[in-house]
Amino acid sequence: MAAFGDLLRLARQLRGYTQKKSSEDLGIAQTVLSRLENGLIEPDVDLVARAAQTFDVPVDFFAITDTVYGPPVSVHAMLRGKADVSARDIDMITAELNVRLMHLRVFLENVDFNAVLSVPSLDIERYESPEKVAAIVRTHWKLPRGPIKNLTRIIEQAGVIVADSNFHGAGVSGVTFAVPGRPPIVLINRDHPADRLRFTLAHELGHLVMHRFPTPEMEEEANRFASAFLLPPEDMKEAFSGRRVTLELLASMKKEWKVSMQSLLMSAQTQKAVSDNQARYLWQQISMRGWRTREPASLDFPHDPPTVLPTIIKAHLSDLGFKPDELLQMSRVFVRDFVGMYGDFHSEGPSRPRLRIVT
Repeated sequence: MAAFGDLLRLARQLRGYTQKKSSEDLGIAQTVLSRLENGLIEPDVDLVARAAQTFDVPVDFFAITDTVYGPPVSVHAMLRGKADVSARDIDMITAELNVRLMHLRVFLENVDFNAVLSVPSLDIERYESPEKVAAIVRTHWKLPRGPIKNLTRIIEQAGVIVADSNFHGAGVSGVTFAVPGRPPIVLINRDHPADRLRFTLAHELGHLVMHRFPTPEMEEEANRFASAFLLPPEDMKEAFSGRRVTLELLASMKKEWKVSMQSLLMSAQTQKAVSDNQARYLWQQISMRGWRTREPASLDFPHDPPTVLPTIIKAHLSDLGFKPDELLQMSRVFVRDFVGMYGDFHSEGPSRPRLRIVT
């Protein structure tokens, strides 16, 4: 059960405030704020009201009873291999995940969420390589050969809640939050192109399948899993067979396989479908054109948006008869935060049965 101090720290981190700034805004000494956050002293009514105003949350925010969790196992940086995520970024993202986790518990009190697939737990040590694990997951889910048409939908069918975020401007592509008794949550960066979002989703799936505890190799393993899951080696061997690998070929394959040209080029190298000299030339061309960070917009394809969470929220309003104000009250945030997390919403319908959502 969350104590006031945990929720005070959560509200502060949600806004990205330091203890120094927050203590000034609250009109108390920083040492007092530290003791409050650590549960060494209890607040009075006036302080709770000032905290709600300072951090722009309802007073009821501080009555949340859910456990407050620490940072997730992995935060997937936007530029792989670069440590461009600050401690403040991690704090803000962790705070948002905790709030979303509380919301999920509230939403699922009125809706039965039934997955038709399951996320297997496969020990990377036992199965030798991420590529083998990826093949097992595809087999477990009975996926046909070839491109995965709607990765978001498949992951949701496995009981994972997929949602998007702007990550408060941080250079983060995605993050996974899994705690006992709740469906896992995967957040992806809504500002990224669809090819990066799909790779991020597959990367986060790799963490869910392979990693319960952090290891030095986990990010590389998740990348290898994502590549093999989206571009199975046997399929790639056949796809590149008898074809000269050029930028034009990579561009045409991008829309078919719904991955970046760079992912396809790396797959071609793995399959020995391109010579070292040709691969070096292609990488140079990609770099010269600025495609390392953003491939041509003309090759973009639509992202497959999450459907389960929007359906659950819509069900509360249209089928269960909740009014927007009631939904906000249940969520213990103001409309700005709710819309930022879940988009706009409206109210319809009078009745309140319990709904069953089947993915």
